[in-house]
Amino acid sequence: MSGGAREAIVIGAGLSGLAAAVDLAVQGVRVTLFEAATQAGGRCRSYVDPVLDMEIDNGNHFVVSGNHAVFDYLRRTGGAAHMIGLDAPGPTFHDLRDGVRWTLRPNPGPLAWWVFDKSRRVAGTRAADYLSLAGLLAPRPGRRIDQVMRCEGVLWDRLLGPFLLGALNTDPKAASADLASAVIRRTFARGGAAYQPRIAHPTLASAFVDPALALLHLRGARLIFGERVKTLEFDADHVSAVGGERSTRDIPVILATPPWIAADLVPGLTAPNDFRSIVNAHFKIAPPVGAPPMLGVIGGSAEWVFAFRDRLSVTVSGADAIVDLNREDLARRFWADVSAVHGLTCDMPPWQIVKERRATFAATPEQNARRPGTATRWENLFLAGDWTDTGLPGTIEGSIQSGQKAAALALRHLAASGG
Repeated sequence: MSGGAREAIVIGAGLSGLAAAVDLAVQGVRVTLFEAATQAGGRCRSYVDPVLDMEIDNGNHFVVSGNHAVFDYLRRTGGAAHMIGLDAPGPTFHDLRDGVRWTLRPNPGPLAWWVFDKSRRVAGTRAADYLSLAGLLAPRPGRRIDQVMRCEGVLWDRLLGPFLLGALNTDPKAASADLASAVIRRTFARGGAAYQPRIAHPTLASAFVDPALALLHLRGARLIFGERVKTLEFDADHVSAVGGERSTRDIPVILATPPWIAADLVPGLTAPNDFRSIVNAHFKIAPPVGAPPMLGVIGGSAEWVFAFRDRLSVTVSGADAIVDLNREDLARRFWADVSAVHGLTCDMPPWQIVKERRATFAATPEQNARRPGTATRWENLFLAGDWTDTGLPGTIEGSIQSGQKAAALALRHLAASGG
């Protein structure tokens, strides 16, 4: 690999790596992108499942309208056309314990007058309950959520607990108050216009992966799939070789792999080493007429039920307690919840269970403190991934934000090197 001007190497084609590669390519940089798997997307991938004989996502993800990094990326690649919103400003919830269903209807602006309207707020809550959010409006370094607010009551059970579990993928009571604060300040504190859910449709790949790959092909990127970079070689202050291919100090290298791989490649790297799982279920059945695209389930085994044109899908975050259970038992447990919330009486349709055992780093204060920055002590090596110090938990927004930051530093390095 020669040291020609305006070259860069990106290792890893998950969302952080794709975001970095896209930002570099549109600036005229010739990108070489390595990916160990045979497809891009990382933990946000789509594939044709042989059991269901249909394309599904490995897991269900949603973003919110205020995720600026996400929508900058989607507008740049053309993927924004594949994001759909909900009919209502907020999601619908169904409490299986008493059958109550409600839809969150916040007003667009930051002055949250909607909490004074019973028809707009969480069922069974009072306006005064929402004052508990004040505990998360300021950073709380090193503290858990349960140390800064009361983690009980109707609002916690029916909104804050499920919302934070989904955002942090960690038991909210034990999770970092700093990370929760970052999420709250970017969503609830900015008003309803900032946290309207958006879902990739019909698949994650159609929005986040395929348009990015098309752009990279168009810009002449070199895409190498099915080849794991096993070694990085270092001189005193720069990466000198990637996987045995010689490089130069002028070529920036962005490492956008999972943290356990990055830690094997980079000497002395401190990175998160405790992780939380996510369990997903997919049922091959058309959703009933009027089913909301996204439904929060309270008091059941399922946490979120997504309705796509050809399937109903379930997601359970922080799923360490169930990830080792028998797959068919999980499917039947989830199907019981899906049937209850959607009023279905049919037998369980064909199904698939997808387990991500290391879906995200554990969003605890201890693991948050292990997250490295983007720059490293090697002048041409930059880190990307939702596990780096983005200030956010392990989310799509954090992942893409990290890739964009790494690309910005790589462009600065190229400029300083005369590239």
